[in-house]
Amino acid sequence: MYVPADFNESRPPVLHALMSAHPLATLVAVTADGIVANHIPLLLEAGGEHGALRGHIARANPLWKQLADGAEVLAVFHGPEHYISPRWYPSKREHGQVVPTWNYAVVHARGALTWHHDEAWLRQLLEALTNRHESRFAEPWQVSDAPPEYLRKMLGAIVGFDIQLRQLTGKWKASQNRSAADVQGVIAGLAALDDPPARAMQALVEGRRREIP
Repeated sequence: MYVPADFNESRPPVLHALMSAHPLATLVAVTADGIVANHIPLLLEAGGEHGALRGHIARANPLWKQLADGAEVLAVFHGPEHYISPRWYPSKREHGQVVPTWNYAVVHARGALTWHHDEAWLRQLLEALTNRHESRFAEPWQVSDAPPEYLRKMLGAIVGFDIQLRQLTGKWKASQNRSAADVQGVIAGLAALDDPPARAMQALVEGRRREIP
């Protein structure tokens, strides 16, 4: 991934926060059949220098047969993103030398993948994933709510994996390369839209603005 210096983000807590907040990752791998991509919710856990990821795929998915243990994979986590109109820049009125762009925050996580078929390992993963995402509800669903025979059937239909991460690369493109006036214009333009994606990007731009001396 091309990362200009203005947009580089390398702080592990910041990268981990985005990965946890946006867990549906694009898992990219190179197989004998070419480059393949799957969209999988991943669980970030402590382990090693950069952490570890766990997830699962359908047993019907050929990926577990295409990749051997230890294969290098790339998980791409997508954070807030939004179109940025040149109409929002005060510099448009000054000289007109502005163009549209797109702001976004992403994390590329690389590491070695290991497959898991053990039922106990898979059940522990499903419980961890479920507890993580059901925690927001007043009456969270639990894996144990499913009938035992049905659950056993479901566990037999998936293959688990973990990824020991060796590299994290973050790119936070949030108008840091624009003048202070243009950044304020972007913030105002996003605020005027008043929708969830715009508000999320507004918060990202404001946060980056505060970090610039």
